[in-house]
Amino acid sequence: MRGQARITDSNVADMLREVRMALLEADVALPVVRDFIARVKDKALGTEVVGSLNPGQALVGVVHKELAATMGDGVADLNLATQPPAVILMAGLQGAGKTTTTAKLAKYLIERRKKKVLTVSADVYRPAAIEQLKTVTRQAGAEWFPSTPDQKPHDIVLAALDHAKRHYFDVLLVDTAGRLAIDEALMAEIADLHAVLKPIETLFVVDAMQGQDAINTARAFKEALPLTGIVLTKLDGDSRGGAALSVRQITGAPIKFAGVSEKIDGLEVFDAERHAGRVLGMGDIVALVEQVQQNVDFGAAQKLADKVKSGDAFDLNDFLSQISQMKKMGGLSGLMDKLPSAMTAKAGKVDMDKAERDVRRMEGIIYSMTPQERRKPDLLKASRKRRIAAGSGVHVQEVNRMLNQFEQMRDMMKKMKGGGLMKMMKRMGGMKGMMPPGM
Repeated sequence: MRGQARITDSNVADMLREVRMALLEADVALPVVRDFIARVKDKALGTEVVGSLNPGQALVGVVHKELAATMGDGVADLNLATQPPAVILMAGLQGAGKTTTTAKLAKYLIERRKKKVLTVSADVYRPAAIEQLKTVTRQAGAEWFPSTPDQKPHDIVLAALDHAKRHYFDVLLVDTAGRLAIDEALMAEIADLHAVLKPIETLFVVDAMQGQDAINTARAFKEALPLTGIVLTKLDGDSRGGAALSVRQITGAPIKFAGVSEKIDGLEVFDAERHAGRVLGMGDIVALVEQVQQNVDFGAAQKLADKVKSGDAFDLNDFLSQISQMKKMGGLSGLMDKLPSAMTAKAGKVDMDKAERDVRRMEGIIYSMTPQERRKPDLLKASRKRRIAAGSGVHVQEVNRMLNQFEQMRDMMKKMKGGGLMKMMKRMGGMKGMMPPGM
């Protein structure tokens, strides 16, 4: 499409075929894809190509904008403007992650919104569901209302609501039962709980990896309940989260949160703009930057930068510090997941589980060294290597491999010394055109 002044009927067809494939690969439901492509075509045709953009770039802009608009403009927050306690009802199929999401939401409300939170489980069918909520609620720092499998869900929620009122809780989170598939009994029960509780928020929890079937689940829950929001879980999985597009279009409810890791703080406020880039395979650089800001020890990073600048040797303590910073950010897979697909493709098919195991092994090897050996790696001769290998439960070859990787990193650090970094950056400047916006 280069060299053409505008997007026309003939030149848009191939581009939209690519977009259609990207959406289907991201597991967006077929009817939603057709509808979306038709809307994009209407908006794109005749779009003037401004300034330095070519029609291809202009069309990507239109697609990105329409994706974000389809998933809800900007950020939709929880509505808690009611007489306390504000009741939030969690609905969804079994295995979507309702119980852990309930606890994650409790932690979010305590930390970000400074609320006093009570959780209760009305799931009397799944073994250990009540105990699971008790455990994760404790991890979140919220309070848990006890219930037992021989009680009726109706009675459980009324008792919890009464307790929340008498003890001045700001929010009551109700975890409901799920099924492996949609059935009438489940829908009748959850509709009854909704009538009893009159929740201000009814959140539909859906697994981002559910794929094409998400559309049927969403439709059934929408018919049974007036949904006010969606929580998308398991966005850290292999799926690119196209279910978000399907569910949002079918229910009409905004996506409010996204589960991005299994940790108790792994819940993010959903940002349609950023997720649109992820569905298109453009990665989520903003989330990566935020993760860096939250988890990286900037004092330690600055110290290392000063050390490199002054020409001080980069030692194994520094190497260990780099590994621990990466682990705080969700490890290698957490970082790779947020990079654009064009970049991850260059890394080839990396076995992430093996890479994570290698990183843990490297840590074990360094921890088996004395403080002096970490400061002066050149001391590591054969006998010391044998002792370290035995201490960390690996072969001597593993110790040698780790030391080789350390040497490579040290060489790179030396090149950065005395303006070397600027030269490296200039060299990378030639790659600018290949990088996505915001890089």
